[in-house]
Amino acid sequence: MTHASPSAPPLDGELERLLKRMRLPYIRKAAPDLLATAKAQRWEPAEVLKALLAEEVAGRDRSSLATRRARAGFPTGKTFDAWDPKLSSIPAPTQQALRTLEWEHRRENLVVCGPSGTGKTFLLEALGQQAVEAGLNVAWFTLESLGVLVRRHRTDDTVTKAIGRILRADIVMVDDIGLLPVGTDAAEGLYRLVDAVYESCLFSARSWLIRSCARARR
Repeated sequence: MTHASPSAPPLDGELERLLKRMRLPYIRKAAPDLLATAKAQRWEPAEVLKALLAEEVAGRDRSSLATRRARAGFPTGKTFDAWDPKLSSIPAPTQQALRTLEWEHRRENLVVCGPSGTGKTFLLEALGQQAVEAGLNVAWFTLESLGVLVRRHRTDDTVTKAIGRILRADIVMVDDIGLLPVGTDAAEGLYRLVDAVYESCLFSARSWLIRSCARARR
């Protein structure tokens, strides 16, 4: 017969109030168990403080990562964990170079070309996920979704503002270029985005465009 270990005592009411006021939710969550452990093991005060702050930092990092990932709008959630480099026609050294994200730090554009079904979207999404994990903000679009954005904002003449908000991201990814005939709205959206990236790079070099292109079969 087993017995459940007693739960840690709740935090002092005044301490709970102070943690809420200072907006330290992860310390507040971890504190009961951590303080009980610290008391039982006779930790030094500095150790307790360090452990509590580490919990808060780790919690905030997890929350920021989840926010950036949700904001990016990736289509499937694929990462390099499921990527098999041997199945790609891209040379292994090139794959490794792309995964370092050095091209992003050099303010370079990346164009991925190839026939349909060769893993272009998978590669781009995995690169985007890696960028998000590295602390970068990513925005994912297809030509179709750019067209939808243009139509939605044309009614109140806010297309320029909408494109400007996209450029707040460190990396902008546009997928499915060249797979289907391009409609007027989608063409306008891509043109406006590329033009805005060009103008932005002239002054601040903050935004980069990643495009996934499909080469037509002959």
